[in-house]
Amino acid sequence: MIADVSNSAKIVVEKSTVPVKTAEAIEKILTHTKSGVQFDILSNPEFLAEGTAMEDLQKPDRVLIGGQETESGRKAVAALKAVYANWVPEENILTTNLWSAELSKLAANAFLAQRISSINAISALCESTGANVSEVAFAIGKDTRIGKRFLQSSVGFGGSCFQKDILNLVYICECNGLTECAKYWQQVIDINDYQKNRFVKRIVSSMFNTVSGKKIAIFGFAFKKDTGDTRETPAIDVCHGLLNDRAYLHIYDPEVTEEQIRRDLGTGKFEWDHPLPMQSPTSMDASSRVTVDASPYEAAKDASCIAVITEWEEFRTLDYQKLYDGMQKPAFIFDGRNILDVEALRKIGFIVYSIGKPLDPWVKDLAISI
Repeated sequence: MIADVSNSAKIVVEKSTVPVKTAEAIEKILTHTKSGVQFDILSNPEFLAEGTAMEDLQKPDRVLIGGQETESGRKAVAALKAVYANWVPEENILTTNLWSAELSKLAANAFLAQRISSINAISALCESTGANVSEVAFAIGKDTRIGKRFLQSSVGFGGSCFQKDILNLVYICECNGLTECAKYWQQVIDINDYQKNRFVKRIVSSMFNTVSGKKIAIFGFAFKKDTGDTRETPAIDVCHGLLNDRAYLHIYDPEVTEEQIRRDLGTGKFEWDHPLPMQSPTSMDASSRVTVDASPYEAAKDASCIAVITEWEEFRTLDYQKLYDGMQKPAFIFDGRNILDVEALRKIGFIVYSIGKPLDPWVKDLAISI
């Protein structure tokens, strides 16, 4: 389409996260489609996070522009740089070659996901040794070489970018014969899957080794707070694991619609990126054991346990005495985000599991293979 309407030189800016060398492919397609017209392809990956996109756009850590190391390529880079210079300090506008810009976006997401998987791997060790992952994370985060960001242990990372971009990186490594590098980055995803599976096993084993026929309240379905995005949310795998043991799930999320929740639970991995007619149908049996409630209190009424999957702020301030009074006994809470006051909940009467924290005596006494 760009080539069809171009009669003079054009600068084409590639914004999406793409495999390395995509810009080269775009240039070849445009040049061969429209001979005689100069096309300069720039890579300008976005580093916006859901929930803070406008702030990230207005006050970016950096703007990255990659272009060809030719005279026309340098002019194209300068033209785009001048646009950003209207609101971004010049020292925050970085220029590189095309391939560095494309790879930098993949590498940035891979490094962030790697930090999450690293602290989650430590959380499993903390549970086995009696250490507290929050204390460990605070201690290592005080090291200025490491920093405190992305050291919050959890049930796992989600969203549309991290897993997709790491798999992209794995593929590029494999294509270039870098097998050991590919295995290294694949392990980041493997640990993430392990953490979700470990969380489900904790729930099942703590509740007398079965959740069949039991009502479980799921608090949160979005992949993180302050968004309704459910792509690759850990909630999907956790719910699937519990449904496979024939649990009855009552799900509450302040932003995600019932239609979206049911669609996600009936969709295979990465099928969310396909047109709806191509997605897997929802299992009627599993669907009949899923209820979406309008409030956390409704979801937890007569439930055997609560599983916190998303770190919504409202979950920190709920009336947990009221929740406890309305639940089956013993009443369990499995905090997949480490946002709740564990000791306060235990005083109420809950049996509590919080990722990477010293185990409740009830949980500690149960043999579990994780």
